[in-house]
Amino acid sequence: MATRATIVDESGGVLDEGLAIQFAAPHSYTGEDMLELHLHGSPVVAREVMRALLACGARLAQPGEFTRRAFFNAKMDLHAAAAVADVVNSETKAAARAALANLGGGLRDAVRAVRATLAQIVEELAACVDFPDEVPEPDRVSLERRLAEPYAALQRLRSDGELGRLVREGVSVAIVGPPNAGKSSLLNALLGTERAIVSEVPGTTRDTIEETILIEGVPVRLVDTAGIRAHADRLEAAGIERTERALAAARIALVVIDGSQPPGADAAALLKQTGSHERILFLNKSDLGTRAAGELLEPGAVVGSVRNEATLIELRRVIATLGWGGERPDLARPHLVALNEFDAVNGALDGVRRAREALRAGEPIDFVATELQRAFSTLGHVSEQVAAEDIINGIFSRFCIGK
Repeated sequence: MATRATIVDESGGVLDEGLAIQFAAPHSYTGEDMLELHLHGSPVVAREVMRALLACGARLAQPGEFTRRAFFNAKMDLHAAAAVADVVNSETKAAARAALANLGGGLRDAVRAVRATLAQIVEELAACVDFPDEVPEPDRVSLERRLAEPYAALQRLRSDGELGRLVREGVSVAIVGPPNAGKSSLLNALLGTERAIVSEVPGTTRDTIEETILIEGVPVRLVDTAGIRAHADRLEAAGIERTERALAAARIALVVIDGSQPPGADAAALLKQTGSHERILFLNKSDLGTRAAGELLEPGAVVGSVRNEATLIELRRVIATLGWGGERPDLARPHLVALNEFDAVNGALDGVRRAREALRAGEPIDFVATELQRAFSTLGHVSEQVAAEDIINGIFSRFCIGK
């Protein structure tokens, strides 16, 4: 019920004309009696109302306290509670959509369906273990076939969770290469704006520049770095040191080399340095020639020019393929969020896998039942309110004050 009201401080002084909305338990967000005050948008008014409430005996909520209360009052499961923080902290439209998909309980329903299948099989196995004379052992080939469906469902959950994590956190790509290879020009071309200074003078970029683009809804953090070369002055060497740190932290190294010239010692050294890294080799400046292509071309390499739109499209495609397999994330499908959820699904996958191996190896049926019971129990940490206190505290520590 919304009531227009005059809001006063502890001394009776008028602070604002606003709305007071009462939510009666159990129909509120937390499941408890709640009161919301809707004020005009002035920060001064909001601050004074907060001060007056505290003066009258109220206290500030702890981080995530409203959602914590909703969880303990069974208004939502722990997965949905974590999704609230993801909605609040979303930095892209795709991340917001993915977080909202987790609020509806879809993941809980998917996990409960897997648990229901496992529970039915465990009950059947328990009967034949406890009463071997009355209940015959099930056919092992048929039982393994029945376990294939929950195993595939758990694999999908893990795969969707990895894609969801990418949508939230993004993929880091370090643009590295010798001086004057076109790294800053590539950053500007991918961004569609002149973000980095471009010059024909080698060593112009002395510090890292980080910007984010979206590729198929996934944030890709591009880090433009200083050119790496053996002979550099003191200031340039400091930039190269930062480049090496950015390269070590990045998921993908986008190695840019001037493909119009024969490869020099700096290019060869950089290719050796990034040999064990997830790498995209880009031979730039094809509009000026392709003299390096014959010597440096490797599978997956891109030959082109930052001035060519087709080259930029191909680079985006290669980043998507190397970064997340090129699969377009289904933002409407709920996915795993918290580390404990990944641990639970991985544990359940391990239990089902061991059960299937035990069936194929002809091990006693109670070994199979034990592994499936472990998988069933482990999944309860995703779909049911059985999480440990440290897990609950970890999730709610991500919240800002209040919500």
